[in-house]
Amino acid sequence: MSQLAQPGAAPPQADLRAALTLLTGFAPEATRAAADLLARADPALLVVEYDLAGLAADGTVRRTVRDGRGPVEDERTALEHGCLSCTVREDLLPALVRLARTRPGDDIALVLPPNMEPGTVAAACAWAEVDGAPVADALRIDSVVAVCDPASLLDTLDSDQDLADRGLHAADDDARSVADTAARQIEYADTVLLWAPGADPDFEHARLAVLLQRLNPWARHLVVDLDEPGWLSQRLRRSGRFDPDAPEPHGRGLEGHAVGSHEPEPDCGVVAAVYRARRPFHPARFHRALSDVAGRTLRGRGHLWLASQPDAIVAWESGGGGVAMGELGRWLAATPDAEWEDAGPERRVYADLHWDADFGDREIHLAFVGLHFAADELAAVLDGCLLTDEEAAAGPRAWREYDDPFDGCFDGKEGN
Repeated sequence: MSQLAQPGAAPPQADLRAALTLLTGFAPEATRAAADLLARADPALLVVEYDLAGLAADGTVRRTVRDGRGPVEDERTALEHGCLSCTVREDLLPALVRLARTRPGDDIALVLPPNMEPGTVAAACAWAEVDGAPVADALRIDSVVAVCDPASLLDTLDSDQDLADRGLHAADDDARSVADTAARQIEYADTVLLWAPGADPDFEHARLAVLLQRLNPWARHLVVDLDEPGWLSQRLRRSGRFDPDAPEPHGRGLEGHAVGSHEPEPDCGVVAAVYRARRPFHPARFHRALSDVAGRTLRGRGHLWLASQPDAIVAWESGGGGVAMGELGRWLAATPDAEWEDAGPERRVYADLHWDADFGDREIHLAFVGLHFAADELAAVLDGCLLTDEEAAAGPRAWREYDDPFDGCFDGKEGN
């Protein structure tokens, strides 16, 4: 039933800010081709691209702007610190705001280079200011689109190289891996494109489509097999799919959201598995199992807890056979009541609903995606890392005394 407007009520105001589409991916040719299709459908669309190859060499970046009629700008900027975050803060944001102000009514498509992650840009757009005014006053992120090339997708996700090995590192201390960076681009997106214009559907494309759906089950998925500007533009432009309040992929489980899908039976060879436990990992046994766990799958993500460091929420990320772990903060069970408000309502509600009398909100919640791996065998490896009944009965005081290969890695160890 439609609702009638109340007498005297102001009509809803149209959002006149420029809509920003972020195009991300580890295949620059495919990402650029997607931008070309959008520009062909709307000649007024401003396409912004960055070449960061000069960052490592001489601390410069090249920024180009074009629309459907041709080049608009081509500038090279020297960044004093030669780093990726400086590029976003000192050049990208002012350029986007300026374009939004000087070309009112025209939207923007930003083609990100492979080593720039969309989450970095989105965070900067949310909090940064340009000329004393919030960036969000001039533009809004409409959608984050991951463009994936079937010819290189599997090799990229299974790569054991760092960005530096391919000359893609954004600064001297950029130690990110190829596999992790590519996976994060896909996981952060609200729309995922399998880019295959002109290709005949076959098993390989079907397998990659399933793989992408398992990597990011909360996104909209499209297979682009037509070189048709209107088709793509209608599905991407002004979609409003980006949610600035959506949880990060690593922290989804803390707020009660799915970390991944559980599809242990292969679909075109693709397997997805979710592992959960309310008992901690023994640090030494878990450390010994790291390479085994990471080597079985293409991608893993989520959070966990270690018996020896019961206050720290530990983030898990695996890809290309490697592992990255970091701290996501403290468990609510290890947080003073007065600080619970900082956690956010969704996390507090989820913790209340799943509170354990002994361990509070502590849990292990991991998701894995790969090809032809046995989900039950992976679960058995992880089960072997959990505390035994006898170890669990000894209690947290004894756990803190365990030999811990992760000692000093997470700030949450020192707590109550």
